[in-house]
Amino acid sequence: QVQLVESGGGLVQPGGSLRLSCAASGIVPSTYIMGWYRQPPGMQRELVATIAFTRATNYADSVKGRFTIDRDNAKKTVSLQMTSLKLEDTAVYYCHFRNRYTNVEHWGQGTQVTVST
Repeated sequence: QVQLVESGGGLVQPGGSLRLSCAASGIVPSTYIMGWYRQPPGMQRELVATIAFTRATNYADSVKGRFTIDRDNAKKTVSLQMTSLKLEDTAVYYCHFRNRYTNVEHWGQGTQVTVST
C-alpha cells in the first residue's frame, strides 16, 4: 500500500524560506513522477512543480526562480525548497505521485504553509 507523509510546513514572513519534504513507502521510484500541488484558501488545487525519474522538472510560472523541486530515489523522497516567499504562496501543499505507466495517483495528507507579516 502506497503511503505519502509530508513534513515541513509552517508560518514564515514574506521573503522567507521553507523546505517541504514528502516520504513515500510502497512504491518503485522509477515508475513515478513526483510533484507538489497547492490549494490556496477558497481556490482550486494547482500544480506547483513536478520532477521525473530522469530529473526533468516542470514549474508553475508563479514559482519559477523561487522554488526548487528535488527527489532522492534511494530514500523515496521528494522535496520542495521555497525561497522569496510571497503572501500569495499561502496554501495547503500536497505531494503527489503519479505512476507514469498506469496514471494511478497518490496524494499526501497536505501541509499548511502560511506567509504572513
